Amino acid sequence: MDSLNALVVIANFVIVPGLAYGSQLALGALGVTMVYSVLRFSNFAHGELMSFGAMITVLLTWWLQAQNIGLGVLPTALIALPVAMLMTILLALATDKLVFSYYRQKRSESVTYLIVSVGVMFTFGGLIRFIIGPADRVFTDGQRFLLKARAFKKMTGLNEGLAIKTTQGVTIIVAVIVVALIFWFLNKTKTGKSMRAYSDNEDLALLSGINPERVVMITWIITGALAALAGTLYGLDKSYKPFTYLSLLLPIFASAIVGGVGNPVGAIIGGYVIAFSELFITFAYKKVVTYMLPLAWAPEGLVQLLSTDYKIAVSFVILLVVLLIRPTGLFAGKTI
Repeated sequence: MDSLNALVVIANFVIVPGLAYGSQLALGALGVTMVYSVLRFSNFAHGELMSFGAMITVLLTWWLQAQNIGLGVLPTALIALPVAMLMTILLALATDKLVFSYYRQKRSESVTYLIVSVGVMFTFGGLIRFIIGPADRVFTDGQRFLLKARAFKKMTGLNEGLAIKTTQGVTIIVAVIVVALIFWFLNKTKTGKSMRAYSDNEDLALLSGINPERVVMITWIITGALAALAGTLYGLDKSYKPFTYLSLLLPIFASAIVGGVGNPVGAIIGGYVIAFSELFITFAYKKVVTYMLPLAWAPEGLVQLLSTDYKIAVSFVILLVVLLIRPTGLFAGKTI
């Protein structure tokens, strides 16, 4: 019985949150990977693109809530999300048209794109904070939990309860559906195959009659949609704060690099690797150890490898180790 209680503690504070957080990182890393695969540069503005999509969702959700429009047990933000995705796509396309297309025509080096994307990042960040401000914004409504700890205890007879938030369930389900759609699009549609061909060999793809501007446009459409989706799901789960998305950029890039830059499968797996690594290393195992050992041996401290204050450092260390041991990532040599 004690071992089951220990397992429930780990599930409650590591496994379930890890699946939700990993899904959010995976969707963010997938957007970064799409841009890198097709446009050949690391888009440092992706975090702020996620923030913009989440901001639009927040503003629309507040308006819908004021009109008493909702989804009952589900968050009202799900109604606002399609509009936010459309607005984020338009912003991504406008940015490419006004900024990145110039450097693409000049056939600039990747480092130039990277520097330009940093400028775009700060521009987006300033615009977002001007519109909505820097403070925390909570926009979650509907039923808070799919499974409550008290109900779980009553159902199982265990001392520990397992709680699953509605936002966690929504995040995991939406991520599975979206990832499945992305892979179906890339592998089964003519446009998806054109994108893969363009990513593998740009010159050969052009000789085959593939329209590069159309490929670029579709890439930004997918990237914008993924950014709005990932940003909104993260905001629903954690609360929306503009500055958070800037710091979220490191685990997202770590996810993409750990899995292998340019590989969607690697980006998704990398998202879960980073998420679970952060949670396992910063989780306090005192209660788990107490259940597993005799009462006389119960520890007095938290039994924690690292404080949660150093969670972001975990992503950096994992990224550093991967770059030293396997610079091309876990899935080297594979692209979309």
